[in-house]
Amino acid sequence: MSGNPSVTTPGIYDQHLDKNPANYVPLSPTSYVERTAEVFGDLPAVIHGQRRYTWAQTRERSARLAAALKALGVGRGTTVSVMLPNTPEMVEAHYGVPATGAVLNTLNTRLDAPLLAWQMNHCETQVLITDTEFGPLMYEALRRLREDHGRNPIVIDVADSEYTGRAERVGTHEYEALLAAHAPVDRLDGPADEWDAIAVSYTSGTTGDPKGVVTHHRGAYLNAVCNAATWTMPHFPVYLWTLPMFHCNGWCFPWTIAMLAGTHVCLRKVDAKSILEAMREHKADHYCAAPIVHNLLISADPSLRDGITQRVRGMVAGAAPPAAMIEGMAKMGFDITHVYGLTEVYGPAAVAAKRTSWASESLSEQTRLNGRQGVRHTMEEGMTVMDPETMTEVPADGATMGEIMFRGNVAMKGYLKNPSATDKAFAGGWFHTGDLAVLEPDRYVKIKDRSKDIIISGGENISSIEVEDALYRHPAVAAAAVVAKPDPKWGETPVAFVELALGAQVTAEELIAHCKSLLAGYKVPREIRFEPIPKTSTGKIQKFMLREKAKSTAAFD
Repeated sequence: MSGNPSVTTPGIYDQHLDKNPANYVPLSPTSYVERTAEVFGDLPAVIHGQRRYTWAQTRERSARLAAALKALGVGRGTTVSVMLPNTPEMVEAHYGVPATGAVLNTLNTRLDAPLLAWQMNHCETQVLITDTEFGPLMYEALRRLREDHGRNPIVIDVADSEYTGRAERVGTHEYEALLAAHAPVDRLDGPADEWDAIAVSYTSGTTGDPKGVVTHHRGAYLNAVCNAATWTMPHFPVYLWTLPMFHCNGWCFPWTIAMLAGTHVCLRKVDAKSILEAMREHKADHYCAAPIVHNLLISADPSLRDGITQRVRGMVAGAAPPAAMIEGMAKMGFDITHVYGLTEVYGPAAVAAKRTSWASESLSEQTRLNGRQGVRHTMEEGMTVMDPETMTEVPADGATMGEIMFRGNVAMKGYLKNPSATDKAFAGGWFHTGDLAVLEPDRYVKIKDRSKDIIISGGENISSIEVEDALYRHPAVAAAAVVAKPDPKWGETPVAFVELALGAQVTAEELIAHCKSLLAGYKVPREIRFEPIPKTSTGKIQKFMLREKAKSTAAFD
């Protein structure tokens, strides 16, 4: 036996026990599609308006897409960008593109032409699949891509049967014709190496150029399982696509639903009426959304919920949910699970895991418990709150602030073409989120703020989230965002941007008085501004724009 425990000496279990095709297959979520088509091929896979596809049909369409892409020269390491809403073609892209070895790049449908061109150039897009709704926008983005960057990708147009607006083709291929022209590949195979990239997704780029987050087949496979375990999802769920699939690959739910032989109910556009009608008509029982979408449901006409008799389970993430939102959904009878994560960890990576004892608590205490970011997912190897300078865990006292960090298999490969940012993100062997939080005595994590969103007033730290929670507790408030405003005496003071609920009225003085009843004096906003709050397509409030409006010093960090 070696005297050095770090040196591994071959033993009896290392002899004649090698990996082989019978006992080792690289992990890839494409295998979920193959298995479900084989076992449950007759069951419904996709519902979209008048269109219906079984799992056998969805598998075949995805396999035809893979064959068509291969014929166009797509292979390992090729980037296929897609500009698609939540349609069957977007589902098929998540199954067909990875089966070619290519990397899927889902474009945010709300970006402008210059940023779309920048992203497609950065990830070296070779094929673009785009919905004809976005024809004019993509025409301009492609023009810029050619003229500014010298790239001219192959373009495939999707003419969705459910789109009735102005349609404009910009490509040389049409999606359905392309599928019809190619026999399906024999199998939707994964890669030879599960570490191969499966997708590149871009961060919002609020401070400089966006970063391309590269994820791998292994992580996508594992996080698809995490989704089901976290939510205790049964087989055959009916999943409603309120979350854009372009956002972190739909938090890996395209692959989770394949694994569970569920049904994708697609929505091109998201509003309260469409969501509740789909829940009623198709018996949808699971959905994911940012807090703003849940608030839409809370404020919708209660009669729209008539006929929804099934148990509906919602997952909320994308921003820290206000306590009033969690409480409002509970009063509606919807079962809400709060998760937390980032693009760099494939979407959700932590959950406010519910304990049975919580059910006996008051509604307000349940709201507090469920409002925390919680504990790591089953397949995350580590999540804690650390001092980023010393890389030591903060005390579990609910007061000492540090930075949330993750480690494990469900973490990105790194940032595309950005080694310095990758090294910084992984410093000390952990992924640094940039979110400031405390570790509570039960080891559940509670976010206090993004590091750049903390307001320092007279030397005291103010959590913008805490102030926003107070504002949301006023029935007239539909949306709220709090940022720092420079102050000659205090350095910074909180300023609140507020959107009112439909038909509601309230004065700034009344809101300030409301906040005073819930917060310490120094935390109360000194100013209330009633105006539209800028948001991303996934419902995240764009605070960097508000900081600029407030002329916050943080806007110039």
